[in-house]
Amino acid sequence: MTDIWSTSDDASRRDFLKMAVAAGLAGSSTLSLEAGAQTAPINFYAWSAAVDLVKSHVTAFESSTNLKVSYNNAPWAQYRDAMVTRFVGKAPLDVLWVSDSWLPEWAEAGWIAPIDGFPQLTQYNADTDDFCLQSMRYKGKQYGLTYYADYMAFFYDDQLLKKANIKAPPSTWSELTEQCLAIKKAGLSEYPMMLSMARESWLIEFLSALVFSNGGRFTDDNGVSVMADPRRGATQALQWVVDAVNKHKIISPACVETGELNGLKAFGAGNHAFALLARYRIRTLNDPKQSAIAGRVKQALMPAGQGGSHATVGWMRFHGMTAQAAADKTRAANSAKLIEWFGGKAGSQYHFQKTLFTDLGTGFGVKGLFKDPEIQENYKKYADITIFEKQQKLARKKDVITPWFGEWDEVNSTAWQSAVLGKSTVAAALKKSSDSWNSLRKA
Repeated sequence: MTDIWSTSDDASRRDFLKMAVAAGLAGSSTLSLEAGAQTAPINFYAWSAAVDLVKSHVTAFESSTNLKVSYNNAPWAQYRDAMVTRFVGKAPLDVLWVSDSWLPEWAEAGWIAPIDGFPQLTQYNADTDDFCLQSMRYKGKQYGLTYYADYMAFFYDDQLLKKANIKAPPSTWSELTEQCLAIKKAGLSEYPMMLSMARESWLIEFLSALVFSNGGRFTDDNGVSVMADPRRGATQALQWVVDAVNKHKIISPACVETGELNGLKAFGAGNHAFALLARYRIRTLNDPKQSAIAGRVKQALMPAGQGGSHATVGWMRFHGMTAQAAADKTRAANSAKLIEWFGGKAGSQYHFQKTLFTDLGTGFGVKGLFKDPEIQENYKKYADITIFEKQQKLARKKDVITPWFGEWDEVNSTAWQSAVLGKSTVAAALKKSSDSWNSLRKA
């Protein structure tokens, strides 16, 4: 999944972080450290997103703690490989950004360490969304603090629905089919539903949202595949897509070649009435400078399948500590301070998560931020924070993130596409995916 952050940020907010935060929090008991306690800097690596904001927050941290930070970054596309190279080469690393998708691999390899022994970090768990906590845990241990989280959302063009005399967005997948057919019949859109099914890193998020909302799972609590079980949701989810493309013709057959970004552009151009997209995309969709349908896009709860719910899939990113830092008492203590500064509170507020949201529109994993007046005022300019929060409470972590996820994902993506294109049955596609999962799991 592509990272969403740009590399430029609001100057006034940057100055606030650099001066007001640093000056006001210099006496923080949880973050202060006597000068001279560490001679080497904290080695901090991230991908090249929100760079100016990160630098400002690092500057404020250094001013508050008398600790030095060596901050480096790499482009998102090269970040994972760059980190693996550093892990293998034993380059100095202390704190780094981690995607939930890499946690099992990096934890199994012994490259990152649990933070369960740092109560100043785990104290934030009570204010963290459950799907975020679960996404940071592997084999019963927690590996960091979240600073960014979001989920797959269901959007609709309110104007198109009104033109079709539809009074409310659909609450179920069957209602969505009916509304799409009505919109199509009225000549308002050839393919009312936009769904991206291209083989890219976003695809597992789309598929998980479909499966979860149909009351299903890919795997059970023991990690064994249940996707081929016709009672467990994946069958209903895939069958809906197959029918939408081939029977009802409310989704374009070109969906298998449509990536998330092109899908966003198509929906923003007014070509569709409904879309599955990352929640943060609503800021772009309701921006007149970037969208032809600005002011018309609203969010509804994810449609529910028969016997399902309005559940969706969530994802998150977190600050983790390397094993080499954890092995040294001083490095571990200082690394924990930096993790708290970014992933927890800098003094009395979640400054980093809040600023990411207000400046860039990114999501957050802190439940209390939904009640923050500044965040509420900011979000109402382009969307409804009530539905944002309501859907986030129903977000679930991906249940397929394992050391073998990448290899299986290629098989699974091809299998779903094959069924959509009519080259295999739904049952055969899911059996192929299921067999691949169980085989990789045993290996």
